[in-house]
Amino acid sequence: MKKNLIFNPSGDDAVERRRIIKGSITGLFNLNAVKYPWAKPMYQLMIGNFWVPEKIGGLGDDAIMYRELSPAERHAYKGMISFLTFLDSIQTVNLPNFSHYITSSEINLLLSIQSYQEAIHSQSYTTILETVVDAQEREQIYYFWRDDEVLLKRNEYIGNIYQDFQDTPNDTSFFRALVGNFILESLYFYNGFAFFDNLVYSSKMIATGRMINYIRRDELTHVVLFSNIIREIKKEFPEIFNEQTVIAMFHEAVDQEIIWTNHIIGNKLPGITEQTTVSYTRWLANLRLESLGLAPLFPEVVTNPYKHLEAMADNNSEKTNFFESTVTNYTQSSSMNGTWDF
Repeated sequence: MKKNLIFNPSGDDAVERRRIIKGSITGLFNLNAVKYPWAKPMYQLMIGNFWVPEKIGGLGDDAIMYRELSPAERHAYKGMISFLTFLDSIQTVNLPNFSHYITSSEINLLLSIQSYQEAIHSQSYTTILETVVDAQEREQIYYFWRDDEVLLKRNEYIGNIYQDFQDTPNDTSFFRALVGNFILESLYFYNGFAFFDNLVYSSKMIATGRMINYIRRDELTHVVLFSNIIREIKKEFPEIFNEQTVIAMFHEAVDQEIIWTNHIIGNKLPGITEQTTVSYTRWLANLRLESLGLAPLFPEVVTNPYKHLEAMADNNSEKTNFFESTVTNYTQSSSMNGTWDF
């Protein structure tokens, strides 16, 4: 694979000859001529989701609540914040690597918005830590993986996939990086989100939960974006799309997610058990695979064990006032319910 030229006067931006990768483009963003019809409404939705962490109030109350959490809750809080911070950090760094090879201006525009949103998410975790956690704990949280081999292994897995693509850009490494990105966005975040939802359900760490809600709303658009990109690859480049790779990577991701969540939470918190973690992770994997047009890995799992937490994940209805939230309904979409109806 070859990187796109910054400016290519001999390129051809005609819609009928445009391809998602390996096309010949000028470098001009001609957004009046769009090949992929799903890109425009996605752009409008992502732009409509604009927010900044400094506008989210109530973190001072969370600083008081944090000291009242049980030792197990504080340990899980720190571990989950650390993992989520890593995920958004690595996304901010890696997304431009995809843009170098995507030959569709409308999709590159979406990737640029996503990069910005990932940076906002990183700033959000910084804001949480500056307000909620004592200064001496912040460094420990940022580098939790230095002392936790389970988290280090998780971080290395996705980091190595991205690094391989950057070091050796070819069809195989590109596709693995796409799938890795999709798994990160669609699976890796969600046991962490469920943990924070569970705290809010118990009237704890409400402002942190509100911040997580905004982050989740963005991440769901990223799930749909990469689902669509992978579908277009399957359509235009069936020789690159490899179902066995997708299945193998999902199996690994599910195993890692269960091991990590049970390692950091296990059966130590009310509302979350080792079995609900297994069920939720497998249920979510089935949902994400369905969005790619693939069969479920775990057909026996058909129920979300955290159905009662859906009110925590609804950013676009009056349910956000359940805990006297000050969430502003920036977008008119009604589909942002924490799982998306693909």
